[in-house]
Amino acid sequence: MNITIVGTGYVGLVSGACFAETGISTTCVDIDTSKIERLQKGIIPIFEPGLDTLVVQNFQKKRLLFSTKLSECLTNCSAVFIAVGTPPDEDGSADLKYVLAVAREIGQHMTDYLVIITKSTVPIGTAEKVRTACQEELDKRGVSIPFDVASNPEFLKEGAAIDDFMKPERIVIGVDSDRAEQVLRKIYKPFLLNGHPIIFMNIPSAEMTKYAANSMLATRISFMNDIANLCEIVGADIHMVRKGIGSDSRIGSKFLYAGIGYGGSCFPKDVKALIKTGKKHGYDLHVLEAVERVNERQKEVLYDKIISYFEGNLVGKKIALWGLSFKPNTDDMREAPSLVIIQKLLEQGANIYAYDPVSMHETKRIIGDTITYCNEPYECLNNAEALIVATEWQEFRMPNFEIMGKIMKRKVIFDGRNIYETQDMLDNSFDYFGIGKKPIIQTSCV
Repeated sequence: MNITIVGTGYVGLVSGACFAETGISTTCVDIDTSKIERLQKGIIPIFEPGLDTLVVQNFQKKRLLFSTKLSECLTNCSAVFIAVGTPPDEDGSADLKYVLAVAREIGQHMTDYLVIITKSTVPIGTAEKVRTACQEELDKRGVSIPFDVASNPEFLKEGAAIDDFMKPERIVIGVDSDRAEQVLRKIYKPFLLNGHPIIFMNIPSAEMTKYAANSMLATRISFMNDIANLCEIVGADIHMVRKGIGSDSRIGSKFLYAGIGYGGSCFPKDVKALIKTGKKHGYDLHVLEAVERVNERQKEVLYDKIISYFEGNLVGKKIALWGLSFKPNTDDMREAPSLVIIQKLLEQGANIYAYDPVSMHETKRIIGDTITYCNEPYECLNNAEALIVATEWQEFRMPNFEIMGKIMKRKVIFDGRNIYETQDMLDNSFDYFGIGKKPIIQTSCV
């Protein structure tokens, strides 16, 4: 069986490598020639644990191929997955120009029946636009070639994408023909052998499922952040509250961690796009509008604590920052809360020394040399007035507080991910500010 995936970004490359791993002959297509050349040499453009090995192994076995010419990949092809970007437009809606460009190119070059599958996160109604764009090109050619359109949203977590794809909690597919359903059943058969469910539904429902899932998770995060901020005011502890409500089987414990807001390529974009979809149809999604407001405010909460602690004076102060990416195990800096904190601290005249295991190169691409990048965590701390923890990388969880206290100018930690225990802070005489719990102040800030 031969399939083609258009787009070698996060979704396209992970999907292509995983399909190839099951034995499907998979070609990943991208218009970026240099990117394709690097992939053919085993150079992976994104950081995702295990992806480099999967790509190289399947490329060497000729199950995974790379190309810049979609027209050459449609012969003897059963299905084409569209996995190109859908960046937010100026009004917050998803920009479909790349998706529709692929659909038109398919219509220009297809020679036999195909299932065209939207894998990108796209608004409700996109499948029909894809169908129209492809059919218009066939009409221009004066040919009648049957095809179907389907929706197959991805539910990958960055940092655990390979496992998510190979062992999915569910596979959601929207179709409107038996023929398309049979093709997709065949493609996904290897993933169903261990009992993972495949759920077929109509196409609009599949398109909505992706947005609804991400919006629900974003809602849980913003809800907990809102509760955490109130906890600080009334003297409650968000850790205890989380345990209390998370033990309720109707609620569960996942995505109940307070912090400095969500980021990444999915939640911010998808919440905005769903809000825009609602407005387009004359319906205001008030809950999601609040979710978005809370998240934007939450990215500034840690900065507010810092500016208050230093009584408004950060000029010339060295601030250490551990973690830059929006979450651990990825180099993704899109909508990362650290960028908001960095910008606000720089505006106040602070000097920032940062360390992240994998995303410093991406941060430098975005903000250049406005901050100092360090080779290891403790290098940031020499003579630092404070430490900010913005990403909960594993290597930050058990630091040597004794060494930290000796090399820092002032012993204060602003923990945006609540990874340190109160007792450790007390035992090592650190001032400590987390999210949603009582601060510890043992020294005088002068």
